[in-house]
Formats: sequence, C-alpha cells, structure tokens
Amino acid sequence: MFEYDPVLYSRILTGLTLAVHTIFSTLGVGVPLLIALAEWIGIKRNDEHYHLLARRWARGYIITVAVGVVTGTAIALQLSLLWPNFMQVAGQTISFPLFLETFAFFFEAIFLGIYLYTWDRFKNKMYHLLLLVPAALGATASGFFITTVNSFMNAPLGFTYENGVLSNINPIAAMFNPATPTKVSHVLSSAYLTSAFVLAAIAAFAILRGRDHVYHKKALHLSMVVAFVFAIVTALVGDLSGKYLANYQPEKLAAAEWHFETMEEASLILGGILTEDNEVKYALEIPYALSILAHGTPRAEVIGLEEYPKEDWPPLVVHYMFDLMVAIGMGLALISFIYIVMKKKKSWNPLNKPLLSLIVAGGPLAMLAIEAGWFFTEEGRQPWIIRGVMRTAEGATTSQHVDIMLYLFAALYVILIVSAVTVLIRTFRANPVEKELKKRGIE
Repeated sequence: MFEYDPVLYSRILTGLTLAVHTIFSTLGVGVPLLIALAEWIGIKRNDEHYHLLARRWARGYIITVAVGVVTGTAIALQLSLLWPNFMQVAGQTISFPLFLETFAFFFEAIFLGIYLYTWDRFKNKMYHLLLLVPAALGATASGFFITTVNSFMNAPLGFTYENGVLSNINPIAAMFNPATPTKVSHVLSSAYLTSAFVLAAIAAFAILRGRDHVYHKKALHLSMVVAFVFAIVTALVGDLSGKYLANYQPEKLAAAEWHFETMEEASLILGGILTEDNEVKYALEIPYALSILAHGTPRAEVIGLEEYPKEDWPPLVVHYMFDLMVAIGMGLALISFIYIVMKKKKSWNPLNKPLLSLIVAGGPLAMLAIEAGWFFTEEGRQPWIIRGVMRTAEGATTSQHVDIMLYLFAALYVILIVSAVTVLIRTFRANPVEKELKKRGIE
C-alpha cells in the first residue's frame, strides 16, 4: 500500500489515464486511414467486399472514438487539477496546439458523423469517400497537435521562465521545438502500424477459426501491406529519434542503454540485469551499435550518465521499456515482411497456421509496444515535467484527495473498457460477415 504522497498519486493517476487513452487514441488516428484505403480500393476495383470492409471497420471505429473522447476529457481535467503549476507555464506557451487539437477533433467528428449516415446515399461513391478524407485528416491533425505538447515537455522553447515569472512567450516556437519532427513522425507512423496489425489480427483470427471467405483474406492482405509499409517507416523514424536523443536528451538515451561512461565505439545493450553497483550482467552487447544509433558512425562518442548528477538520472527501468518497444517493432516488421514474401510466391501459402498465429499475436503486441514507448517517453524525461525548467514534484498539486480520484477514475476506466469490448463483440457477433454478405447479395 502506498503511503499518501500527492505527487506519487498524481503520477499514477495520470499514467493510468494516458495508458487507457493511448489504446483508443492510437486506433483513432490509424483506423481512418485503413477505412479510406478499403473504400478507395472498393471504388477503384468495383469490389463490394472492400466496401463492406470499410463499412464494418467504421462501425467498430466509432465505438473506440466514443471511449477516446471520455479518456481525452479526463486527461484535460487532470492536467488542471493534478498539475496546476505545470499548467501555469504550459498553458501560456502551448495553449495554441491545445486549441488546435480540440478544433481538429471537432472537424473530425463532424465529417465522421456525416460519413456514417450517408452510406448508399450517393450514386457516385467517390463523394462518400471524400467525406472521410477530412475526418481522417482531422484524426491525424489531432495526433499531431497533441504530440507537439509532449514534444514541448521534452525540448521546451518559446518562453523565458525566471523566478516563477513567464516572459518572451512565443507559442509557435514552443510548438515547433526540436523534438517535434521525430516525435510526431514516430507517433503517427506507429499509430498506423498498430491499427493495421490490430485489424490484421482480427482477420487472421477469423481465418484460423475456419472462416475462409475471401472477405477475410482481402482484409488480411490490405492490413498486412499497410503494416509492412509503416513498419519500415517506424524503423527509420526510430533511428532518427535515437539521433535526436543523443543530441538533445543524452541522459535519456544513456538510461535506455545503461550507458554510464562517456566513450567512443559504444555498444548497444539488449536485455540483461543491472546490479546495485551499476554493473550489467547477462546482456547481449552489439559492438559499435550505440554509437551508430546516436551519431551514425561506429567511432562516435556517446555521452554517459556519469556526466549528470545522480538526482537527474532517469529511472533505469526505462531500459526494459526501450528494449520491449524495439524488439516488438522489429518483430512486427519481420512478420509483415514474411507475409508479403509468401504472398508474392504463388507456390507458398501465406495463410499457414504458424504465420496466422503470429499475426494474431501481433495485434496485442503492437499495442503493448505503443504502451512501452509512451512509458519510455514519460519516465525517460524524469525527474522533469518540463525538461530543465520544472521538476515533476514542482508541477504537482498538494491536494490531500488525489488517492480518492485515482480509485474513482480506475473504476471508470474498467467500466469503459468492459463496455467497449462488450459492445464491439455483440455488434459483430450479432451481424457476422457471412450473414451481411448474404443479406447484401455479395458473393
């Protein structure tokens, strides 16, 4: 049982809210792209299977959006209640992207509503697809704007903060800080990758259960092609993110790799156990790899944690989160690559049971990688809430009732998740693909 500490409880509650919201916001950003692709292919090929695919994905998507709205509202509420000192600084410097994120969501919601209620209303189906474009752009823009807020927390710019007084505020500079390009790119590409794998896992699961209708095979193929593309993009952006960390947050990269001494030709550490004396045991070391990740050359010098006071070190447990994120990302890229190769070879069977099982596992693993990535991002910035400007303890509330809020919100999230899963299962079980295909006269 935790001893009452408002800072600790504030961190737990905020972390819990972000963990839940991440699930739904990731799908909220990524799924519209796949819906748009399915409908576009359906129009281009005059293929009713893809039209139905877009229609059914949209039904599930709207449920995740509804839950995402609730958890997103909870985050906005908690920022004001739990982190008042942080919001005093951030509210004046990053209010612009916060406003734009809200506007982007409204933009998305308006067109999404019109899109959902205008199926089969247009003779030219391209008009219906065009209604989804602003909804998909709004979802992406929403992800972009809110990620710039997190980027600001890692690389604060656009203000002067001295003795608790803000001056020289420049919201544009705060929004487009050095962390924005890599962080936004990584968030968006990983959202598309994760969404594609979640949808592919559903299709693969159906095929494994013996439902071998061509509809499921088309759903699987589209999802896996998208997954492969964004697995490559995410890997490339991940490499750029490592170079950003080496230049702007070297202590975060050092903590992720248990790199204590500044040295050239630094090795990358995978796995392992850290002793009380900061000695790494049972790890796999890849020579020169950390220098290459950090600066692109095998002989580059990489800054170690010894350069920083110990009280400024990030929690060293982020090493495992970093490894988990990278390992799953590489695994997803490999799975999608194997599927693409086997699909190209006519004599090979991409629907074999081992591969389908891996694809099914890829759905929850992709979501786990997203969670690990956000854990690494937030914990790796500690002990700062705004790096180099405000420590986490300085930004938190001193209220004596945060623990009660934690219990209430935890109960709310359990209800939301159970309700969402129940509604999704009942929606699609009550109207299976085969039944809807027959109803619509589709072969």
